[in-house]
Amino acid sequence: MKDLTIHHAKESRVANVDFQNLPFGKIISDHMFEIDYDGKQWVNPRISPVEKMSIHPMNMALHYGQSIFEGMKASRSKDGTPLLFRPELHAKRMNASAVRMCMPEIPEDIFVEAIHAIVGIDQEWIPKIEGSAMYIRPLMFATDEMVGVKASDTYKFMIICLPVGPYYPKPIKLLVEPHYIRAAQGGVGEAKTAGNYAAALYPSKLAREQGYDQVLWLDAVHHKFVQEVGTMNIFFVFNNEIVTPATSGTILKGITRASTLEILRGNGHTVNERDLSIDEVLSRYQAGELIEVFGTGTAALIANVEEIKYDNHFIRLDSSNWALSTSIKDEINGMRFGTIEDKRGWTVPVKEVAVTA
Repeated sequence: MKDLTIHHAKESRVANVDFQNLPFGKIISDHMFEIDYDGKQWVNPRISPVEKMSIHPMNMALHYGQSIFEGMKASRSKDGTPLLFRPELHAKRMNASAVRMCMPEIPEDIFVEAIHAIVGIDQEWIPKIEGSAMYIRPLMFATDEMVGVKASDTYKFMIICLPVGPYYPKPIKLLVEPHYIRAAQGGVGEAKTAGNYAAALYPSKLAREQGYDQVLWLDAVHHKFVQEVGTMNIFFVFNNEIVTPATSGTILKGITRASTLEILRGNGHTVNERDLSIDEVLSRYQAGELIEVFGTGTAALIANVEEIKYDNHFIRLDSSNWALSTSIKDEINGMRFGTIEDKRGWTVPVKEVAVTA
């Protein structure tokens, strides 16, 4: 990357980390990547020690929500090589979010090279514990200093890295949300923007108060068609087909979702991306046709669902039937950790990036 400068931390904090007991999202590595958009182009790419940031009280991201992000993971192969999983797809999705939020696109080569650079420098932070990984968080936000409803002219793009344990260490329970919605057609549901997650906090809090891990969202118009889970896309395995809701503008186009679809279809399974009502799910469960339900996402990878509550009905899934989701998880993890051959070319070894000291 042209003009990338690197300032190393004087002393790494990695020796102070208990990698056997990693919480999710609370520990940050030594360095962060930054690059600024000056209204015309991206300038001053740099990697420096993690530090707190100074934000003006009129920062437009704070007032009008121009903030987007991605979520990726780095793992380590059996020979110790740091690996990335489909980074180019994350670059494309970041830019799709940027377009929807009236923000400048980050060139894909800058995005990917920056990921390689920051992970390469902080690779000692990649956990060696099974089920753990380095979570990579690229983000972009407005930096203009004014109060007025308009798109900012200037922006900051950053990358931070966090060693993490499993997002869901055990099977999860979902509560079907009958009133609140995550996204409406024509809105920003397909963008990975901060406001989507803020809007989900209150319904998610109500679900947890009832003993459920997450909300299963329904559509905004009819309140009957399954959308996604608060942190994942979702798949339903019936006796004659596998169904996941179609991404038609209100559902995030998950990278793990896309990978799962490719694996399933490549293995000869019938997979349909279509409208799926919660009533169909319930009736097919009652008829004995529903075998398993699982979520897919970068943070969660594959998360099995053990219970869904819908109105006064309970859908309870038998863990002895979770062979399909287990096989998908094993295949993706096998590629990510280099224990099986990656015939799809999805994993990318982290490479050194030429820098200016």
